[in-house]
Amino acid sequence: MLRPRRLRTNPAMRRLVAETRLHARDLVLPMFVKEGIDAPHPIASMPGVVQHSEASFPGAVREALAAGVGGIMLFGIPAVRDAAGSAGTDPDGVLQRALRTARSIVDSEVAAGTSQGLVVMADTCLDEFTDHGHCGVLDDQGRVDNDATLPVYAAMAVEQARAGADVVAPSGMMDGQVAVIRDALDDAGFGDVAILAYSAKYASAFYGPFREAVDSALQGDRRTYQMDAANGREGEREADIDLAEGADMVMVKPAGSYLDVLARVAERSDVPVAAYQVSGEYAMIEAAAANGWIDRRGAILESVLGIRRAGANVVLTYWATEIAAWLAADA
Repeated sequence: MLRPRRLRTNPAMRRLVAETRLHARDLVLPMFVKEGIDAPHPIASMPGVVQHSEASFPGAVREALAAGVGGIMLFGIPAVRDAAGSAGTDPDGVLQRALRTARSIVDSEVAAGTSQGLVVMADTCLDEFTDHGHCGVLDDQGRVDNDATLPVYAAMAVEQARAGADVVAPSGMMDGQVAVIRDALDDAGFGDVAILAYSAKYASAFYGPFREAVDSALQGDRRTYQMDAANGREGEREADIDLAEGADMVMVKPAGSYLDVLARVAERSDVPVAAYQVSGEYAMIEAAAANGWIDRRGAILESVLGIRRAGANVVLTYWATEIAAWLAADA
């Protein structure tokens, strides 16, 4: 009789033969920095996650560094928004200030020999900065104008690079965004700044808590530019296009409901693949755990392990620092 159970007999055996492993360096922590607040503001639909003030943000960066997290992804929430999202391209806007702060902290820790550093990433999109909440500028009929948005993304990426981002991450799903940003970065002398393309980003019900996190003003939806949940092959095509345009990494978002797309993109990609465990996925586990319906730590680790098993090299998760601490304690 064949007995696969021999390899499950005890924890040591299971650790030895594990096909997929979690490492802190594979995790990226999304962080929200809000202009004009004096203290961290809790996000009700995401227990444990906050909108950081500019005073509390440095401490959270240092905590992520100490935990050995691989990277941070920064989102800025301005005090004033307009139709063009001009705060996003402002050299002294809240996101650029946060990037400069993170860059300074990381570089100082590395120079002092107290940390190996982490990768500083910036969300390159207009939805946090526009008063209508869409990811691009609108035409005279209120539709997102793809081609008019591209130069704004390019300008935003350059400002983010200038502020210290190692990686810019266009998340708006505009056609041609990677190529335009690559050209702009290269022309501005930022040839070493990488692009993490949100390649297969779906119009998802699981983004709900994120809207609260960034104080979104969105009316309607984003289905004309984010992907239809019914389509898997289209996600592969989007990733292929971004790779052809020069993306250094590609992403599937959300992660949990799109593991099939993630696996297919990972099979065909010759660059690292990321997946974003989004706000709704976080909120569901936290809510179920708070009610005593599931084991919180077990569910968190299983969910992230599943994303890695499906092919993600990098996982964006709001539990990144906490998971990193667990892994260190278990080592």
